[in-house]
Amino acid sequence: MKQPATANSRLHARKRPLQRRSAATVSVILEAAARILEQRGLAGFNTNLVAQRAGVSIGSLYQYFPGKEALLAALIRDARSDLLASVQQVCAQSDLLETQLQALIRAAVAHQLQRPQLMRHLEYAELMLPLDQETNALNQALQQAVQDLLLTHGTPNATTAAQDLIALSRGMIDSAGLAGETDATALEQRVWRAVRGYLSAE
Repeated sequence: MKQPATANSRLHARKRPLQRRSAATVSVILEAAARILEQRGLAGFNTNLVAQRAGVSIGSLYQYFPGKEALLAALIRDARSDLLASVQQVCAQSDLLETQLQALIRAAVAHQLQRPQLMRHLEYAELMLPLDQETNALNQALQQAVQDLLLTHGTPNATTAAQDLIALSRGMIDSAGLAGETDATALEQRVWRAVRGYLSAE
């Protein structure tokens, strides 16, 4: 008897693309999913439209993704992976703390505003999908990277400072994204003023 799909299984690809052509197909499917989400939002997002936009059969799509939840989860994971990689890359560099913090803010703002419609819909999708465990792991990794950076520069109370700076920056950047802001430079400057004010009060 076929076992019912669990919430976890619905959020993962059916198989990993091992060959170059398979990887390219998955990439095309995910980009098509992103574009459909940008144009139609969650209400208009479905696997048939994604397959049509990607130029693949619905059967080919289902070979990799069991449904729209798995497509949304894959897009969320890709976005999170890109953000974490950017943060870790900045934190691994040797530079002035001010320079590195500004680079972190720039990376976070770019993450939000590079494709603002997509990010806005993915943020709503995150609330509907059971991704709490992955979200916690991401938050811990971000916290560790920023905390280690602050410790390297001798910042007092680095653990609390990292938590506060991440919360402060994320709150401002996410709110700007939801409000439809598009001026990345202005947003970076506002977030930097808030971060600098926090650190100067320590």
